[in-house]
Amino acid sequence: MKLPSQFEPQAKPEPVVSAGEFPFAAIGLDHGHIYTQCEELVNAGASLHYVYDPDDKKLAEFTKKFPDVQVLNSEAEVLDKDIRLVAAACQTHERAALGVRVMEAGKDYFVDKAPFISLEQLSAVKAAIAKTGKKFMVFYGERLHSECAMHAGDLIQEGAIGRVVQVLGLGPHRLNAGTRPDWFFQRDKYGGILCDIGSHQLEQFLHYGGETGAEIVSARVDNFAHPDYPELNDFGEASLKGANGCSSYFRVDWFTPDGLSTWGDGRTVILGTNGYIELRKYVDVARAASRDHLYLVTSEDEYYLHLNDKVGFPFFGQLILDCLNRTETAMTQAHALKAGELAVRAQMQAEAV
Repeated sequence: MKLPSQFEPQAKPEPVVSAGEFPFAAIGLDHGHIYTQCEELVNAGASLHYVYDPDDKKLAEFTKKFPDVQVLNSEAEVLDKDIRLVAAACQTHERAALGVRVMEAGKDYFVDKAPFISLEQLSAVKAAIAKTGKKFMVFYGERLHSECAMHAGDLIQEGAIGRVVQVLGLGPHRLNAGTRPDWFFQRDKYGGILCDIGSHQLEQFLHYGGETGAEIVSARVDNFAHPDYPELNDFGEASLKGANGCSSYFRVDWFTPDGLSTWGDGRTVILGTNGYIELRKYVDVARAASRDHLYLVTSEDEYYLHLNDKVGFPFFGQLILDCLNRTETAMTQAHALKAGELAVRAQMQAEAV
């Protein structure tokens, strides 16, 4: 059966500004997500002018990808430049404090998840936002950089499955322990598995469920198979109930087997009163190694959409325009912070048990 026209993906987004209209910089290259953050901002029309990191090796790799960027000698030198935004993916425990300094310097801030690892850091971020009026925006890539995940939100907005009543999330990752830096295995630096990759799942729950907050019903973390890294959580799970009644369960882990063709079989199932959506984001196991598979079941029929290179990533252009116009189209500030807060609270509750 042909997909109803209102459920078809729209045209991929075009750049929203001209060259030089939205200059930005990068600080902190500790996680590879910084490449995606910068690349997609550039694709949306932004101009990457400057970069700083204390590690010369990381800078050398970054400038291979972005050869026109100017390397500066310090964070202070970057913050003194005439730029509108700083993108960052430094060590997780450093992200909140850097964001405060960026906002106090009069720039908006775009940081990789997890944005903070404690409620104290969250309080400092909120205070800086209130004082400066600047944005502290977060890259929750498992939705914002997944075409099927972005289109799922559009389908929900169009009423394809009715009211969302439950969001089920699976976020497995491949550990590749030998390639990870030391800080990745230190609890006071990476925050724990629910704080870290669990933040992706919590952001999706809030977004798809239309929730502004939630109660953590249960949470658990463990280390099943990595005694050499005693502070690592290799497994985590949590159950939540939203303020408006939508519920969620998610599982995150570092157990992706070597036989899988990609780093993780990330999936999301969104149940509505009139249908459901399943996302197979990065692979359709034993069927297709490509990304962005969406399965939709409605009261009329079953549908399959292969959305790779069909939707694009509109968040980045929306973020640029939000910074220019002081709007909240891409994501509200409250939403960005609430997802991170719930991740911290879930981690705290899990470890207390």
